[in-house]
Amino acid sequence: MAASPQICRVSRHVLATLTVLLTLVLSAEVTLVVADEPPHPGAALYAEKCARCHGEKGDGTADYPDALTGDKSLVELKLVISRTMPEDTDEKSSPEEAELIAAYMLDQFYSPLAQERNRPATVDFSRLTVRQFESSVADLIGSFRWNNPWPEERGLKASYYNLRSFNKDKLVYERVDPGVNSQFGESKPEGFPTEPDMEKRRPDDIHDNMEFSVQWRGILLAPHTGNYELILRSENGVRLYFQGGPKPVIDGWVSAGSVFEHRYPVRLIGGRSYPISVHFFRYKEKTSSVVLGWKRPGHVDEVIPERYLSPKDSPGLFVLNTPFPPDDRSIGYERGNAISKEWQDAVTQAALETADFVVEKINSLARIDDKTSPEEKQKKLAEFSQRFVERAFRRPLSNDEIQLYCVGPRENVSEEIGLKRVVLLTLMSPHFLYRETGFGTFNDFSAASWLSYTLWDSLPDEQLRKLAQEQKLRTPEQIRQQADRMLSDPRTRAKLLEFLGQWLKLDHFAEITKSQAAFPDFGEGLVSDLRSSLDMMLEEFVNSPDADLRQLMLDNGYYLNGRLAAYYGVELPAEAPFQKITLNDSSRAGVLTHPLLLSGFAYDAESSPIHRGVFIARNILGRRLKPPPEAVAPLAPDLHQDLSTRQRVILQTSPGACMTCHVLINDLGFPLEQFDAVGRYRATDRDRPVDSAGGYLNRDGQQASFDTARGMAEFLANSPEVHEAFVEQLFQYLVKQPVRAFGPDRLRELTEFFAQNNFNVKKLAHQIAVTSAVGVQDLKKTAEKEEKVTAATP
Repeated sequence: MAASPQICRVSRHVLATLTVLLTLVLSAEVTLVVADEPPHPGAALYAEKCARCHGEKGDGTADYPDALTGDKSLVELKLVISRTMPEDTDEKSSPEEAELIAAYMLDQFYSPLAQERNRPATVDFSRLTVRQFESSVADLIGSFRWNNPWPEERGLKASYYNLRSFNKDKLVYERVDPGVNSQFGESKPEGFPTEPDMEKRRPDDIHDNMEFSVQWRGILLAPHTGNYELILRSENGVRLYFQGGPKPVIDGWVSAGSVFEHRYPVRLIGGRSYPISVHFFRYKEKTSSVVLGWKRPGHVDEVIPERYLSPKDSPGLFVLNTPFPPDDRSIGYERGNAISKEWQDAVTQAALETADFVVEKINSLARIDDKTSPEEKQKKLAEFSQRFVERAFRRPLSNDEIQLYCVGPRENVSEEIGLKRVVLLTLMSPHFLYRETGFGTFNDFSAASWLSYTLWDSLPDEQLRKLAQEQKLRTPEQIRQQADRMLSDPRTRAKLLEFLGQWLKLDHFAEITKSQAAFPDFGEGLVSDLRSSLDMMLEEFVNSPDADLRQLMLDNGYYLNGRLAAYYGVELPAEAPFQKITLNDSSRAGVLTHPLLLSGFAYDAESSPIHRGVFIARNILGRRLKPPPEAVAPLAPDLHQDLSTRQRVILQTSPGACMTCHVLINDLGFPLEQFDAVGRYRATDRDRPVDSAGGYLNRDGQQASFDTARGMAEFLANSPEVHEAFVEQLFQYLVKQPVRAFGPDRLRELTEFFAQNNFNVKKLAHQIAVTSAVGVQDLKKTAEKEEKVTAATP
């Protein structure tokens, strides 16, 4: 692959700078004296004791290919070196020598700062990620339909009729129901007129007069992107309409008197709403009921909760069904840095799928009806084609581009083939597939696109397009105003929820199963409830105007229903719905001790301080841990029945090679030993009192100690290292670029902003969107100046 434009510009910049400096030196009337910098006091010791294995600059050798890079502090590095180095001799470095070597390594190549100095980060030229491609196509098609933002009202609009057909004359009443979960039994719905002399009728006659019907209408909000199943259960006549189509996706209109379950699989994009309608009637069946449910990713079947329904309307959303290969996440966030044959094939199939949909729906998309004349139809098709390409490319088109993408493909072919050509050329073009950093001057349209992909993972909406056209996205204040508006959009909330899921590694345990011998009541229904509990906790956090990260890590308010309450020792009625319960429990501490996480980071029958410690170290503290040199099976509890889990872990990780990392990992995992493999509190482990003492040696060399999970959570919630790590992870998730590419001080500035604004995650996301847009604008201006200097340099 050719060098990126940024790399080429840097090279030209270096050449131009050297030329200018040489000119100044030759023309100056002063003598420049360059003093020799004294060698680092640890350089000779490193060369003597370390270079033969790790290379002169820590870049590795054939025997030890891994580079010496990481984020350990001076104190931590000193301890590792004095205990283990050199590995090929019995005589290890003295503490004094280890400190000098560690200081040299940190300064020259080990620390993130040294790495940045040696290999400056750049804004990478990258394609759309799978999530961005999918959302962009959906919103591109949606831009030709009317839009109804997610409203405040919840539930579904219900119309009840005193007849088995939807005859307006038989409408009894309309209301908003929380969902579709009705058990009418042998009666009519509450509020229906009473039939005269009902008590004198024979049973068969009563049932002959029990017919009625109901329509539920509204929209469904998908909280996450993924594969769902819509479920309709009834012993009566039912139909399910979805996405506004004229035909039902579930048709059980002919009932058999027994309860039937109908399922419809569908892929949904998170943060988007979908029109949904249920038609129901009862005729002569003795009983009646109807339930609208779904199976969300990672959940069992459940009634669709009221919070995901609204009685308003929506035009529907086109969602691709083409599967894509996953994006690279090797450095902690999704990025479009790789092009494979599988990815190219998926793009082609997705473009064909979209083209078929456009041809099928062109009349509604282009506003064509039976009254449209042939001449007017051709004009509207031409207008649609140009708008489609402009919106896909996120900018106006040149005359040559209009001819290439809009006019040429439609010449001398049928309307259907012409439209398909337009769509295929557009969605397979680099101008759609790649972000703006590699194309021309960063302008108002680039700013609109940067904002929309940062906060929505999708292309600009109508308001951003209009402002860009009017050149009103040029100043930081103009950009900030739009970020304010976009922050309340469901797409931003969905993206923040997806980030929090990755931050907490929820995708790490798609399925959680436990030993039925050890935990007989821990099944998939309980796991689904745990996922719902955590979903509600995170949704409440994202919807809160405060969104204080510290509160998320410390608040003891958990959403529990009757089943979870009984399992985790809280008093609630068995059938109690989800409700927020504040636990007066000194052992719990916010999201870090949520039972779903504790269950996920555990074995099937035993807790795992190592898994939990690695999670805290990597995701919460942002520490870089190298994978172990070889896979090691945990010591079997049955072979060490006299040892607690803590004691077994200490025994297993006691070798010096293990303790390089486990001195950090173990002390972060042990405080969570207060909770067993399913996240229940325990005072003993194998009849021994739980020892939950732990600690952390921070990068400044200061030792923190804590005796409980709560104590550790309080330390982490107020740790500058945690705040900085969270800022870096959120920046890179939103922007899909390394934060250090935006300047050596950007991470520090954003972390200070985060602290000054009470650790409000939504304000941080807003600041990231604004400063990265302004920052990349500045980078482009700098690059343009460098190009001019280079061009003017002989």
